[in-house]
Amino acid sequence: MTSLAQNAALVREQEAELKASARRAVTLRKTWIWVGRILLAVIVIGGWQWFTEAGWVDKFFFGQPTEVWNSLVKLFTDGTAFGSIWENLWITIQEALGGFVVGTLAGVILGILLGSNRYLSDVVGPYIRIVNSIPRIVLGSIFIVAFGLGMGPKVLLAAVLVFFVVFFNAFQGVREVDQNLISNVRVLGASPLQVAMHVTIPSAMTWIIASLHSAFGFAIIGALVAEVLGAQHGVGLIISQAQGTFDPNTVYACMVIIAAVTLGAEYFISLLEHSLLKWRPPSRSEAQAI
Repeated sequence: MTSLAQNAALVREQEAELKASARRAVTLRKTWIWVGRILLAVIVIGGWQWFTEAGWVDKFFFGQPTEVWNSLVKLFTDGTAFGSIWENLWITIQEALGGFVVGTLAGVILGILLGSNRYLSDVVGPYIRIVNSIPRIVLGSIFIVAFGLGMGPKVLLAAVLVFFVVFFNAFQGVREVDQNLISNVRVLGASPLQVAMHVTIPSAMTWIIASLHSAFGFAIIGALVAEVLGAQHGVGLIISQAQGTFDPNTVYACMVIIAAVTLGAEYFISLLEHSLLKWRPPSRSEAQAI
């Protein structure tokens, strides 16, 4: 009995050492990742500053990091000709969020519906491909002509961009569901709604959530493009004005602001992914991290 207890204690100690070693390896890897990221940013921004100071790159056309910083400070302290930067940023975020929600809902519903019904897919599929082939800037112009300079056209264009990203992922996710599993559930008496709620949607959820990571970026792009085409407020309008006055530093400053917003949205989408996909076995990279 004593020998068994000693062996068990030894095994526990070895497991604890392995877990501690794995945690140290993960921490070290994350540290080196951040070191690499910071080093890359320093090289790019420092090189940009150096090239413009040396005159190898014309800062009139390509801007300069120090001037971009000054433009950022000016935007947040003095505001713009269209109001404070916070007011314009909030309008752009509202447009992007509206388009993101509308496009995601439409993409998920139609993707699951057409992915589950081959007849509907064959009928509607060609029209979806036709609409997808239309340049987005043309759609933006059509929306502005039809609905004016308000928030509606921006939400619509953002929704169109999000829709196709989410739709194709949802459609493919449904098509990838194990048909034997669906057949077994139907044999057990499940209705089409029960099959969709308990088999199809959960199985396709990984594909759908994966599409959301890029979908919000497309929502931001849709809102900005529509604002550049015609708007009364918004970050896209500030970019358009800066372009007209040959002010690349303000353009880059707006890009920095939008990048920060997009990274924040990406963080919340990752939290949503972990919350909705707790049931999913960890992927290879996640298992290695554990």
